[in-house]
Amino acid sequence: MRARPLLLILLVLANLAWTQPADPREDKKRIDAELAQTGALLETASAEAQHALTRLAELNQALPVARQRAAEARGAVAAAENQAAASQRQAEAAQAVWQTASHRYDVAADRVNEGRVRLGRFVAVTYQGGDIAEFNAIVGSAGPAEFMMRAEYARKIAEHKKEAVDGLVGALWDAKHVSNETGMAKRAADAAVAAAKAALIEAAQARDEAEHSARDLADLVSRQQAAVAGAESHRSDMLERYEEVKRESERIAAELRAWEAAQAQAGHPGPVLQPGARLLMPVRGWKSSDFGQRYDPYYHVWQLHAGMDIAAGGGEPIYAAADGNVASAGWRGGYGNYTCLSHGSYEGRNMSTCYAHQSRILVNHGQWVSRGQLIGRVGTTGASTGNHLHFEVRLNGNPTDPEDWLPGCLC
Repeated sequence: MRARPLLLILLVLANLAWTQPADPREDKKRIDAELAQTGALLETASAEAQHALTRLAELNQALPVARQRAAEARGAVAAAENQAAASQRQAEAAQAVWQTASHRYDVAADRVNEGRVRLGRFVAVTYQGGDIAEFNAIVGSAGPAEFMMRAEYARKIAEHKKEAVDGLVGALWDAKHVSNETGMAKRAADAAVAAAKAALIEAAQARDEAEHSARDLADLVSRQQAAVAGAESHRSDMLERYEEVKRESERIAAELRAWEAAQAQAGHPGPVLQPGARLLMPVRGWKSSDFGQRYDPYYHVWQLHAGMDIAAGGGEPIYAAADGNVASAGWRGGYGNYTCLSHGSYEGRNMSTCYAHQSRILVNHGQWVSRGQLIGRVGTTGASTGNHLHFEVRLNGNPTDPEDWLPGCLC
């Protein structure tokens, strides 16, 4: 049987049936022993619990990736901040070099201006005949002493001229050199500042990515916690439901024992089926789920799917698989609208068939039905996710594979 989302109803699987026991003389101790053996096995987990389990698995896969992204983003933040700090230091150093070079340039510019002034004076003197005048002054001396004095004076003037020229040339070279240094320092400072700004922007982007990754991680953790809480809640609910199912199973077993005893006492033990007898296909449809053991990933246990699911449209007719008495007809929890037919003895064992999830039940308890008689309509009541018939065959109350009793073509 399939599980209905939001409906946390689980069915006992093993050797308990919501049909009659194999032998009316079977006592309660036998039933209790079978319940104890199968108490941990549930036929199916609810759709919600399965969904929570799937989400847990997905989140467990996603969390390491999110953690890695957050760690990488934090590393990028640290690297970008270090780069920004280094660029800022480089910018500050370049700024200091630029300021020093600017000061040297100012000093050199002052020297150039002074040299130009001095040179201008000498040029003016020379232009006014300064060299000839100096020569006439020396030659026209009154005596040796005056001659020597004038000659010394002329020599000093010549030295001052040379110093002025040399100073101007040196100042010009210094100014040019300092100008080059200043330009290089300024460009280096500008580049360092630009690099610092770019590094800071990169650090901010990396920080944003880290924060986004951290938020994603927090959201994943929160969702995982919610999924865990939901799964645990579903587990608790389903275990409570299972206890209800056990009690319902006990009630059904008691009802069937009483019914079989009454039939025997009244002299109506039921027909005897011949060896090799085949059942009628109870509904026109296709097999959607097999009989057999299944592994439940939620409870980590193997469970028996005690019947065969036959998918069919809602309202499709359901027919009695063989002659028999209606042992049970009514609502039975996860089975929904449920009918069980007792077909009598087969090779010394009591045989019954059960029909679950019907939209309508068209027979009554105790009624005799014939093979092929309309007994109900296909539906999706109880623990079901869609229109289908859950069909069971039981011998002495123990489920057996219905396909062993049905036509090979399931038609």
